[in-house]
Amino acid sequence: MFFPLALTGTSVSPGYPSITKLTVSIIIPTYNEAAAITALLGYLGPAMAGEPALEVLVVDGGSTDATVLLARQAGATVLASPYKGRAAQLNYGAQQARGEVLYFLHADSYPPPGFLTDVRRTVEQGYEAGCYQLAFDHPHWFLRFSAWCTRLPWTAVRFGDQSLFVRRELFERVGGYRENLQLMEDQEIVGRLRAHARFRVLPRAVTTSARKYLANGVFRLQGIFTLLVVLYYLGVSQHRLVQLYRRLIRQGKL
Repeated sequence: MFFPLALTGTSVSPGYPSITKLTVSIIIPTYNEAAAITALLGYLGPAMAGEPALEVLVVDGGSTDATVLLARQAGATVLASPYKGRAAQLNYGAQQARGEVLYFLHADSYPPPGFLTDVRRTVEQGYEAGCYQLAFDHPHWFLRFSAWCTRLPWTAVRFGDQSLFVRRELFERVGGYRENLQLMEDQEIVGRLRAHARFRVLPRAVTTSARKYLANGVFRLQGIFTLLVVLYYLGVSQHRLVQLYRRLIRQGKL
């Protein structure tokens, strides 16, 4: 999906003064996301109407369902990643993107209205990278607590579904995502970005699907994720982490 308007301009959103527009590429990695991709692209379309030089790239990792067909029918630009894996797909999307700012968005996550203004304003304030806090589309109290924790400044509570944004120049300078990581690639890159530039956690939230929690049990899945994080920081190999993930988590897509 590409909105071929002017490359530069100004924007006025309710409550915000006019700002110069940076070009933004929204990069969505997919693998068998037929159940989610149409709704997300439908959400993004009207939200971005009239936006200059904004592109949406769906980077597919070899889906065997109708993800690619549905994304194309929704008007998206679909790229076939040479390799399956979120880190590899995100890097490939970044290589093909034209935006000055890269915005990585999961297929089941919805940024708040006005998110482009948030991202541009934050970058223009001197933050070269950042992300949103998190909210779930389910009212379970423990999910609300888990989401609340994402307002904390720690890298250990940074996850990919918080929708990372980063200046292209910085992304290239740090070498992008590490493709040898199938898990924790999002926290790993945040640590490197923070070592090189100012990073901001925005005060609003991306709303993400609780589907995996509902399929696996809220407490059970949070316990598994916590275990994986602890084992990662203890230096357990990716091979062992992936084995554990596949054994314990239903609807996992590794």
